[in-house]
Amino acid sequence: MFFLSGFAALIYQVVWQRSLYALFGINVESVTLVVTAFLLGIGVGSLLGGVVSRSASPLVWFAIAEGAVGIYGLFSLDVFQAVSARIITAPEYVIGTVIVALLIVPTVLMGMTLPLLVSSEVRRVPETARAVGLLYFVNTAGSACAAAATVILLLPLLGEQRSVYCAAALNLAAASFVMMQVVRRNAA
Repeated sequence: MFFLSGFAALIYQVVWQRSLYALFGINVESVTLVVTAFLLGIGVGSLLGGVVSRSASPLVWFAIAEGAVGIYGLFSLDVFQAVSARIITAPEYVIGTVIVALLIVPTVLMGMTLPLLVSSEVRRVPETARAVGLLYFVNTAGSACAAAATVILLLPLLGEQRSVYCAAALNLAAASFVMMQVVRRNAA
């Protein structure tokens, strides 16, 4: 499921970057803002995920984060267009702030997922380094595969909107699968 999570995250990054550039323009500042928003969100999310992971049910929180990203993904491009239509003539600092605001919540949720899964795995497998390394590898592999697949296959075949729907479906599938596992474990 963490492979799917990483795969979806990179689809979003590629498509959201393209969409935001089309709406707000491509320049060094907009490229920097999008990348900064992603990295800031993932970093803050990692810290928040570390705090939340101390709860009794980090897998439930993982499913909530994945599901919320998927739901945001379903509406994201429409939100971007609606917002850009309202602020296109605003000063650059306003546009920059809005771009970061549009990306911060989903990227914080994306950043929460690794600490949540690590916490869950460490409870099951006492070898912390192995659990962290394996999870990080799986997520990174998903991201790497998505980087290529998005540019080579998804965007040319599906376009931006359906590519984002694909990412949302992956998030929602991961959330559903994890919640089914939680329910199954609790019933046993």
